[in-house]
Amino acid sequence: MNFLALIIAATVLKGGQITMFGGTAPKSANAYVDNSHYTSEAFGLVYMTLLGYDEESGELEGALAKSWSVSQDLRRYTFVIDDKAYWSDGQKVTAHDVKWTFDTIMSPANDTGPWKAMLAFFDSPIVENDYTVTFVKKGDSPEDWRDILNCSSFWILPRHRFQSQNFNRIDMIGEVSGGPYSYESSIDEIETTLKRNKNWWKATDEKLKDKYNFDRIKFKYFATRENAFTAFKRGKIDYFPVYSASRMAQQTFSEEFCRNYILKRRVQNEAPVGFQGFAMNMRRPPFDDINVRKAIAHLVDRERMNKTLMHGEYFLLKSYYTDLYSDEIPCKNEFFEFNPKKASEYLDKAGWKLDSKSGLRIKGDKKLEFVYLSRGADEDRYLSLFSEALRQAGITMKIERKDFASWMRDMDDFNFDMTIAAWGAGLVKYPAIQWLSTEADRKGSNNITGFKNKEVDKLINEERSMKSRLERNDTYRRIDAIVASEVPYVLLWQCRESRILYWNKFGTPKYVLPRFSREEGALTSWWLDSDREEELSRQRAKNSFLPKVPERVRFGASSKGSIK
Repeated sequence: MNFLALIIAATVLKGGQITMFGGTAPKSANAYVDNSHYTSEAFGLVYMTLLGYDEESGELEGALAKSWSVSQDLRRYTFVIDDKAYWSDGQKVTAHDVKWTFDTIMSPANDTGPWKAMLAFFDSPIVENDYTVTFVKKGDSPEDWRDILNCSSFWILPRHRFQSQNFNRIDMIGEVSGGPYSYESSIDEIETTLKRNKNWWKATDEKLKDKYNFDRIKFKYFATRENAFTAFKRGKIDYFPVYSASRMAQQTFSEEFCRNYILKRRVQNEAPVGFQGFAMNMRRPPFDDINVRKAIAHLVDRERMNKTLMHGEYFLLKSYYTDLYSDEIPCKNEFFEFNPKKASEYLDKAGWKLDSKSGLRIKGDKKLEFVYLSRGADEDRYLSLFSEALRQAGITMKIERKDFASWMRDMDDFNFDMTIAAWGAGLVKYPAIQWLSTEADRKGSNNITGFKNKEVDKLINEERSMKSRLERNDTYRRIDAIVASEVPYVLLWQCRESRILYWNKFGTPKYVLPRFSREEGALTSWWLDSDREEELSRQRAKNSFLPKVPERVRFGASSKGSIK
């Protein structure tokens, strides 16, 4: 069969396996205690929430719950669990599972920091009957327009399996699941494999007939992305998200790419854009001083890094909520350009004087120095330029390297001076989780910098009751302006595209990824196409070419749907 015809005639198929780079080895497969990207992606395939989002419209829809209602005073949220829902061991999913999961998350004994913030304004759920559960707002808790999302968007776990275990140490492998996949196996520090639940209770849902197609999804772990990329080119990994512009620009011209055995795609859709930057721990010196933080921000030559290391493919950040701004509503936050003179002025203002003999910044008997907590060699190329600028300014940066699991433990305990952190963005904004003052003291929270500001707290509390999205967006911009002025991060850069590489044996949706998804959308919407796989093997054996596909994909402008 002609390969071009395969592209046109492709239909969604069940079966096969996809192997994906899953970052560095996680500290746990339990996403409630390991708040990392790939752990959460896997967990979300194994367990379900009460409600979910439609991938194309962004609107709420039932998941475990078949219906829900909200009281007139917006204080009671009642969910009726689908009576067809059952766990992979055959036991029914009940309201008791919902209550147990909530109570477990909120237990002080468990390291579930960010989730506690989301659920803190609810009492323990009321079990009305086996299939009906009600969440009631605490008596003095403020109204929050996200309440329906807060009480319906956490993964429900099987009480009968986990209630007698130490929740912080649960080994998920081989455990009961409630979603389209189960944890089948794991090799420590190497890989985790999910297996499709062919008897999943929701598998016959017409809306999901083209979803969850792979029999197995394997996440392979590597200490560095370079090692992972080498494994990918050797065919040990099928799918590789690219976070480095230089890799896309310089390392995708080998025979496998030129002959289209491996495809490279740049997908621009409507997935929200997050932020990344050097996080500074404001709880302790030297970053408890805003003048030091501003000085450091002026010593990161982002423009040079973007131009020389990343081929100019990124836009430089000055906001934590990039999507709130446009030509009509420009961002007025300060842009921290590389400016050693300004940095020197801020350091002088902070009392750190330049010693002419040593060339170091001194205050009393102390030198200005800090430790950068690194989680991999991938950061070295940025750190070398940064370190040199610091040295010339009289600042000493020591680099401490740790594996990802150790890095996560230090982040949970806020045991760092500076590190790099990247945060994704969702369809709904939760400023409280990242910027509320009380979160700065909660172990394992997302407020890793220790940011505290009374005006931001006030705006966050006011935003909870705002019915108008325009009013909320205006409040987010005010929050953004205050946070940016306090410089908890040296904001770096971001990319609007999802850049992905994959072996040319998969079928994909029309626009490659779903409307609101980043690279993780491949796991739910792609499929292994046996005809493509066979054609790939045939052409590789002949050293022949496969047809080209467009590298750039933009989600259709004619698509409809609204986020509510």
